[in-house]
Amino acid sequence: MAGTGQHCVFCEIVAGKEHAYRVFESEHALAILDIQPFAEGHCLVLSKRHVQFWHDLSEAESAGLFEAAHRVAARLRRALSPDFVCMYARGRRIPHTHIFLIPSYSGDLLDRFFNVLELVQESPDRLVAIKQREALEGTARLLREAD
Repeated sequence: MAGTGQHCVFCEIVAGKEHAYRVFESEHALAILDIQPFAEGHCLVLSKRHVQFWHDLSEAESAGLFEAAHRVAARLRRALSPDFVCMYARGRRIPHTHIFLIPSYSGDLLDRFFNVLELVQESPDRLVAIKQREALEGTARLLREAD
């Protein structure tokens, strides 16, 4: 975050000024082990450029970030044999784009979390309303026309 007067730990890691357990690097991304892991192998894939949210990256940066995530997920699958690798993008708590890659197994914390979320998706009236055909058609139209 040059010139902002703010400290970004991910920028420091990308620059090599802070220690991290690096597992993959490319032109636009750096993958490291999370030091507060939810599971063994929990990785963070960082944008090399300081951008808070992934959807504000350039097309090349976004492609590079997700290509790195894909490669690291394949490594996680080969090395740890999880049932699946959970992926989600962040940038809120640490305002620097990063993708969580978390190996997950049946019954673990993430599996239980998503099972609870699925129950929430199926129950509240507000969510029921947005699942109706008219609502889905309206939302799809809004997104198609948002260019």
